[in-house]
Amino acid sequence: MMEETMLHTIHDKLKEKFGEEIMEAQMSYDFPVFTVKKDKIVEIIQYLKEDPEMGFQYLTDLCGIHFPNAKDHELGVVYHLHNLPKNKRIRLKLYTSIHDPSVPTLTSLFSAANWMERETFDFFGIVFKGHPNLKRILNVEDMNYFPLRKEFPLEDATREDKDDTMFGRG
Repeated sequence: MMEETMLHTIHDKLKEKFGEEIMEAQMSYDFPVFTVKKDKIVEIIQYLKEDPEMGFQYLTDLCGIHFPNAKDHELGVVYHLHNLPKNKRIRLKLYTSIHDPSVPTLTSLFSAANWMERETFDFFGIVFKGHPNLKRILNVEDMNYFPLRKEFPLEDATREDKDDTMFGRG
């Protein structure tokens, strides 16, 4: 019940400040989740970080997501923020088109966003506008695809050295 109250409190404050930029609020596994428009993500997270009542001063994680069948919302970024003194967490999500995979960077707010955004770029191809050094971090630089997009088969269909019966598929 406390999480529901937190959801409504945060949602009301965000709606009051950002209006239509806050698209959705819901509870997911006792976790408040807010879907926001991508153009205001920096301002929204800055507010959540700097407002004394909110106090979400720690960026726990950010990662990419890919929904190939969601027209104009194929790619997304998920942000996890933590209010350490109150031990409260929230999740923010935004979506963008695979044809314009750009999102504003959070590196001006959180130095830890640097590597997280590079990893998300490396695996999903999401471009973080304003990032100081956006280049591949784990894959080779001349790789011409983004391996965590769901565009590629999980296995190499040309391999003949596998025995699928060992994996319950034969």
